[in-house]
This record gives sequence, C-alpha cells and structure tokens, in this order.
Amino acid sequence: MSAPQVVVHRDKELMAKAAAARLITKIVDAQTARGFASVVLTGGRNGNGLLAALAEAPARDAVDWSRLDLWWGDERFLPDGDPERNYTQARQVLLDSVPLDPARVHPMPPADGPYGKDADAAAAAYATELAAAAGPEDHGPVPSFDVLLLGVGPDTHVASLFPELPAVYEQERTVVGVHGAPKPPPTRTSLTLPAIRAAREVWLLAAGADKANAAAIALSGAGEVQAPAAGARGRSRTLWLLDEAAAAQLPRGLYPPASA
Repeated sequence: MSAPQVVVHRDKELMAKAAAARLITKIVDAQTARGFASVVLTGGRNGNGLLAALAEAPARDAVDWSRLDLWWGDERFLPDGDPERNYTQARQVLLDSVPLDPARVHPMPPADGPYGKDADAAAAAYATELAAAAGPEDHGPVPSFDVLLLGVGPDTHVASLFPELPAVYEQERTVVGVHGAPKPPPTRTSLTLPAIRAAREVWLLAAGADKANAAAIALSGAGEVQAPAAGARGRSRTLWLLDEAAAAQLPRGLYPPASA
C-alpha cells in the first residue's frame, strides 16, 4: 500500500474546486490510456461538494462521460429516491447533468429493491456485480478503480466503516451490510477495507474544524480498527485532500508549504 500524501488548501471551496480539477485530469488520462475510467464516489458534504464543483468546472467536457464507470463506496440503506441516499444526492448535483451511459452507473441496491429490507443480501449482490466487472488484470474480486473517493468522519470513519464495529474487521468479503451504525440511518451497505485497497488511488476528503482531530489521528499511525481512515490506502497513491481547518492539528512538516 502507498504512504499517505497530504495536500492542504485554504478553504473547503478551494479544496473542492482543486479536487474536481484533479479528478478530471485523472479520468481523462485513464480514458486516453485504456479507453475508459473507473471512479468510486462518496457522499457527505465533502463528496457532494466535489461533485458540485465538477458540475461547474469548465473542463468537465474534457471527460467522455459515456466511458466512465461509476461505483459507490457506501450507501444509506433507504428506499430508492430517498433524499438521504448518496446516489440521490449525486444525481442532483452532477449525474443528471452529464451524458453518462446508464449501464456504467452502479448504485448500491435500495431498501425497496429486489432484496427488500435485507442489507446483507443487497451487499452480497453488489459484491457479485463488482466481481463481474473485474477482469483478469485486476487480480481480485473488484475492478482496479482509478480513483476511490472517501469522506472522513469526525470519528475517523470512512465509507460506512466505523471504529471497532464488525465491518472494519472484515478481510474476506468486499461489500458488507452495516448494522447499528452510530450515525443515522443505522443500516447501510459498504465496501470493506480490502475492496478499498484494490483502488489504484484513494483520495480522502476532509474539510472543517470538526475533522481536524480525525485527520490527526488517522495520519499519526493509528490502527485501522480504531481509526478506519488509517487503513484506507491506494495501491499506487493515497491522497489526503484537506482544508486548513481540517489540517490544523497536523505537524506542519507533514505537508509542503506550497500545498497550503
């Protein structure tokens, strides 16, 4: 796994715009090299902020949206169209305004879908879908995502992997149902750390003073069970994208002056 790199921006708005520009470049480079790109989206205020910035970016038309595969790192297990679902929010801020191929958009199953209220069955179905999309070159049961985006919670959770809950211990399955999450809704579906670590690059987004302690803990060498964000690493790159408020508790030597 790659060692974390830290980039700090002045505020959350600049962080979102810079991350959107960085993501456009990564997608275009992957499409040029292989013909398609694969990205895992995240929800929350920072994930949605990035998507909103992407929607407004002048360079967004450089992306061939019809050759982009979209997956989700986690989902609130709620009915289709619920405003709290990550997929619903992503559609509102970006996806409905770009010419995606519907067959390449892979939302996690909703609570009123074919698996009913069974979050574990929904998670297993998503794992099967990921495995079907993986090729021989991926060497595993999930595609080698070009970029996997994650928000970081104040408690250091990423996706729906919360400190010391069963899902963060999972080493075999790629997607699990999450029960009893400490923030609502309590039932979710989530990629596991092994699936996250299959990505070429993992980008962790954190903005705001309420994320400062989490960033400091996760970047201080904490264990992944106590601080799941510490275990979110990409195969070739792990990038922490922060604003100054979220970086306030980090040692100044952890990131270069030019990144501020």
